[in-house]
Amino acid sequence: MRYQSTRNHSISVTPQEAVLHGLAEDGGLFVPSEPLPLLKSEDYLNKSYQDTAQNVLSILLDGYSKDELHRSITSAYDTRFNSTDIVPLTKVSDGWLMELWHGPTSAFKDIALTILPHLLSEAYGEKGRDDTIAILTATSGDTGKAALSGFADVPHTAITIFYPSDGVSEIQKLQMQTSRGNNVMVVAVRGNFDDCQRMVKEACRSKAVLNACHHVTISSANSINIGRLAPQVVYYFTSYSKLVSNGTIQAGDPVNFVVPTGNFGDILAGYLAKQMGLPVKRLICASNSNHVLTDFLNTGTYSVHRPFHLTMSPSMDILISSNLERLLYFESKDDSFAASCMEQLKNEGSYTIPEDMLKNIRSIFSGYWTDEESCRKEIRTLFENEHVLIDPHTAVAYHAMHEYQKETGDQIPCIVLSTASPYKFAKDVLSCISSQVPEDPFAAMQKLSSLSNTEIPAGLAELKDLPIRFHTVIENQDGISFITKRMEELSHD
Repeated sequence: MRYQSTRNHSISVTPQEAVLHGLAEDGGLFVPSEPLPLLKSEDYLNKSYQDTAQNVLSILLDGYSKDELHRSITSAYDTRFNSTDIVPLTKVSDGWLMELWHGPTSAFKDIALTILPHLLSEAYGEKGRDDTIAILTATSGDTGKAALSGFADVPHTAITIFYPSDGVSEIQKLQMQTSRGNNVMVVAVRGNFDDCQRMVKEACRSKAVLNACHHVTISSANSINIGRLAPQVVYYFTSYSKLVSNGTIQAGDPVNFVVPTGNFGDILAGYLAKQMGLPVKRLICASNSNHVLTDFLNTGTYSVHRPFHLTMSPSMDILISSNLERLLYFESKDDSFAASCMEQLKNEGSYTIPEDMLKNIRSIFSGYWTDEESCRKEIRTLFENEHVLIDPHTAVAYHAMHEYQKETGDQIPCIVLSTASPYKFAKDVLSCISSQVPEDPFAAMQKLSSLSNTEIPAGLAELKDLPIRFHTVIENQDGISFITKRMEELSHD
């Protein structure tokens, strides 16, 4: 399989090259050049997570050999996850929670960012390169630490993370600032996630940045990289398999997935799973108060001309959803259409898709959004009724599931993607179930643990005693000059 740019079919690369470069040279995102083959039910029913990953990735990344994929998978999905299932499924009264937060940084990004360094290293070795892969990554909270953890001291790589200085939780910030590794750098940006993301994308095409790169190749660990997106497809298949195994459904029965998403990557992985034959009826897109995606799915117009809100679910505090470009390409099969929409978004701040395309998209996707009070209520109610603790992002999705079921009457089993440990947002979660919330985030963790009778993830508990290594804060407008200097430094290492 070849991968081509969403904006220009003539830019065509191997899966390994797509993983190494992350973003196409024209600013487009890499997509498969052909329709995806269907996965047979025997390839994912009654299989281990690792075996299913092997079967899924052998389709999506078929340029890699069987042995290369096997090494990457077994190296990634090991004892760093505190569940042998990697992604357990938990029953709640009106659905299922796909628990994606059992990895080393307690967020769903671990699923892809534990394997991406291995995929990149396999591709690097195969090409016989001697350059440094400079990984530039924007984060709204979780991607940053997961990428730092995954790439720490990986040979031939250097990773720089940019996060909004006031747009992540205290724990998320500490996770990044205390990161280990001699090849890592963490930078706070006075701006929001969209500013960080724009900075990274611009750097990939900036003449100043590229001229500073001598034996340095720029890549990304964001979901713009197909090496980030492909591993996320796996858990849609494994969670479906669990419902078949426990007798909730029979093989071939449809299910719904509810996904809290701001950048559209996690839900696009579900779209790819559906294209590969998984019996998905609806993909329910759950947004917080920054409901640009919900509005797009309901109206066909994508517009960033709106207020920006800081919420309890910061990983969704995003107005420009990068992976939506891939959906526009898939639904139009037209690189000029995707390029035109992205140009309109850049120049005018909005675009509108044709009515027939919106109809097709709405036959698969539904969109709902949740305000802060409804988010708090979902956390409180689920804990009081079932003693199950969820984080604010999961609560946004849980509320969307209830809204969808109420509106449609659809009783098909719903799987809610639970994307982060509640302990990453301990103060906010605790405020939903208790009137007394300590100011100190670690005291809040302890109280949350006591009330819920659950353990604080080891990687979060240890933060209290780790030294802060990174203090750099830059202005949004200084991003390209900062990255240029960073590339110059790496070029001389």
